[in-house]
Amino acid sequence: MGKSILHITNGDITTEYLKRLNFTGDFITWREMLCEGKTTTDVGSEKFWKTRFDYLKTSYNVSKEKFIDFTLKEYRTLCSKKSNDEIVLWFDYDLFCQINMIAVISWLKRYRKGRQISLINSGKIIESQKLKGISELSENQIQEHFKNRIALSQDDIEYADYIWQLYCSESPLRLETVHKFNPMSPFKHLHNALEAHLKRFPSIENGLDKVENIIIQTANKYDLNSKDALVRKLLKEQGIYGFGDIQYFNYLERMQKAFTSFNPVKLSRKGKKALENQSNFYGDLRSEKIYLGGAKKYSFLYNNSSNKILQITT
Repeated sequence: MGKSILHITNGDITTEYLKRLNFTGDFITWREMLCEGKTTTDVGSEKFWKTRFDYLKTSYNVSKEKFIDFTLKEYRTLCSKKSNDEIVLWFDYDLFCQINMIAVISWLKRYRKGRQISLINSGKIIESQKLKGISELSENQIQEHFKNRIALSQDDIEYADYIWQLYCSESPLRLETVHKFNPMSPFKHLHNALEAHLKRFPSIENGLDKVENIIIQTANKYDLNSKDALVRKLLKEQGIYGFGDIQYFNYLERMQKAFTSFNPVKLSRKGKKALENQSNFYGDLRSEKIYLGGAKKYSFLYNNSSNKILQITT
């Protein structure tokens, strides 16, 4: 009898793709976006899920019924899978997936101790300059990735869990350096994802984070006739972030002062001045309720010149 495998994937598209390719084993789809909103270290606890539901309800108007049906039922199915010989993690290279991945590993460290955990390192394809997500790979490429999956050592698992603990801490300062000192890590994309995470704190230059700056740059560069067109362009060119359309619409809702119109897309005078760092949106956007992991977003600033995080003292 062959080994019993549990596949934990980054989304429904990947799960359905692997099933179509006749991968054997059990499947769990991790339906969360832990790269946004407050997180706590104790993945799967009552406190953890309450924190996540409060965020999703407030920011995305997610109902309790949807949260239970979409996320919690799948998590409970994961809890019931206790006898698999190997757990294979299918997560992409982007920030969205990498944060979910380290959270899942933290959970596995606590609740599936001693189990073989393997990692699919998606992204790099020999014949392509562009990194590719799992769902963009051909059947042969996916089979090759699966064959070359990496068995995580206990040290690897401890390292991923440690990064998750830091991500959930009240300060992002230690993330600046700790992820750079593990050159042998099998987590090939975590370094870039964490750097992208740190750039989501507001810039000292104009009060906008990296994503917000990309939004106004895109709006200024292209002749776009609607908010939908702007979001489609952002999705196409976003690279490392891996966001969905609802996340960009959420950004635009908060950034209304940067625009005079979305039909067509037009920047406001202040939005245009921010392109040259001649205006600052920190005061317009600041909120005590916005978290990135465990840190309050507007308690820190990102210095683009030094690539350092600065803590705001009150």
